[in-house]
Amino acid sequence: MKRLTIRRRGVTAATVAATLATASAIAAGAFAGPATAGSTSPSARAAAASTLVMESTTTSTITDNFNPFAPQSPVYLLGAIDLVYEPLLQFDIANPSKVYDFLATGYSWGAGGKSITFRIRGGVKWSDGQPFTAADVAFTFNLLKANPAANSNGLPITNVTTAGNAVTISFSSAQYTNLQYIATQFIVPQHVWSSISSPATATVTNPVGTGPYLTDTFTPQGFTLKANPNYWGGPWNVGGGAPAVKEVEFPAIASNSDVLAALMNNSLHYAGNFVTGLDAFTKQPGHSVWFAPVQTNTFYPNLNRWPTNQLAVRQAVSLAINRTAISKQGESGLEPVATNASGLVLPTFQQFLAPSVKKYTLSPTAQTAAAEKVLENAGYKVKNGCFELNGKAVKFSIVDPSTYTDYAEDDKLAAQEMQKAHICATFDGLSVPAWSSDIATGNFQMMQHWAQTSISPYVLYDNWLDSKLITNNRNGNFEGLNSPTVDGYLHKLGTALSVADQLKYLAPIEQYVATNLPVISTVYGASFMEANTGAFTGFPSASNPYESGSPNSPTGEVVVLHLKPR
Repeated sequence: MKRLTIRRRGVTAATVAATLATASAIAAGAFAGPATAGSTSPSARAAAASTLVMESTTTSTITDNFNPFAPQSPVYLLGAIDLVYEPLLQFDIANPSKVYDFLATGYSWGAGGKSITFRIRGGVKWSDGQPFTAADVAFTFNLLKANPAANSNGLPITNVTTAGNAVTISFSSAQYTNLQYIATQFIVPQHVWSSISSPATATVTNPVGTGPYLTDTFTPQGFTLKANPNYWGGPWNVGGGAPAVKEVEFPAIASNSDVLAALMNNSLHYAGNFVTGLDAFTKQPGHSVWFAPVQTNTFYPNLNRWPTNQLAVRQAVSLAINRTAISKQGESGLEPVATNASGLVLPTFQQFLAPSVKKYTLSPTAQTAAAEKVLENAGYKVKNGCFELNGKAVKFSIVDPSTYTDYAEDDKLAAQEMQKAHICATFDGLSVPAWSSDIATGNFQMMQHWAQTSISPYVLYDNWLDSKLITNNRNGNFEGLNSPTVDGYLHKLGTALSVADQLKYLAPIEQYVATNLPVISTVYGASFMEANTGAFTGFPSASNPYESGSPNSPTGEVVVLHLKPR
């Protein structure tokens, strides 16, 4: 969300019914942990340096479900799922040239990129004591092949074979640029999942994985994981047993202000949120932040609903919004203005920007008159304060969770600017679960979302545009684009190895996004990391970017395995 995603703001699948303490209560030490017999608060456990308290999304209640095929579940989005299950490889999002061997010790492509063979690591055990084998890897990819709802990456798998410790996965098209999706698939045990009939919707409360942690306590207000004493050690400590961090706690925290309060009083060690007021946090000894720019934030206009299914409306929206205000006010200056309508993260992917697309620049400020002109030229007229066409008003709501305080502010600012251009937009703040459900099923008119964090432009565009992702549990293509032409270019892009070859197929994709605006770029999103370095050492940083830093699945495991209590 699974698609590799650097999470900043989580989405959950359960109805929010409870709330946590206020920020002032947290600051006063009343931050409540799991209500289990003999349990102590996170603040108390934080004093015992072996317990890491981490958080990746704000939520008021948590559903007990460790299903690795449910990328919108609370456990997944809190950054815990990758501490239980593991992928074949991990990638350093802050330095895409780095690849880490996990359950695979290497790979090789077959002719034409239509197959890939992984060498599977030996000596690894599942958490229930049974041996992990190549058969488990083959079973996982066959499960994806047989269950499209679980195959949230849309991998075009045609066949899976094993030979000793090698697993070969074949595809209907070349997948050179899709290594990230393939290799970061969480692997599940055949002896457990072979009896699960609906893997995408199953509720898993007693997970069996190869990861460094086991489930321990659980309540809707928080849960803990304990170190796996029989862990294989990870690529930095093969055969080394349990990780240095002996317990990880995931509390439910209701808002970003509560997150800041918990960080300030040291009851939270590791977070990945947009938080205002971090100056006070970073001034305290042993506190640090790192915001690696890794993706593009966009508005997703629903392409199957009026009025956002109209190109003129999308063009007017892009002109009407004030990206500088979104950057400076909504995102507190932490995320810079997006500069090109292609959506590519610039300058990170500058070499992949087609020359013909460079001219599609985005205005940093609102162009109200130009937005109105676009609609007028398309035959729209203002009536009762709103543009309309054939009696249908250009009126819609932008939905995002009200607890995502930066997105809520972004949306309000955008709606205000659009109203000046007689585009009658409003912001509708939802609960996180309601928003999660709506975007997964396409039940919205417009919403803002972070883009896929990727090591290549292919991953970014595939997550935005691939029609295979249009499901009732979608984890990409939220806008609902169904373009055989774009799909064709995406498939061809999968065959490209050199930058020149990639540009051949990237150019028409970039042109399509820039001119048709299936997504409307706003700012370049950061991978937020707030860390208590006084309690734990080993966090990534700009000077040591071994990983992006945000505590999200699947890359959060890389960070946790590097940490050591002081």
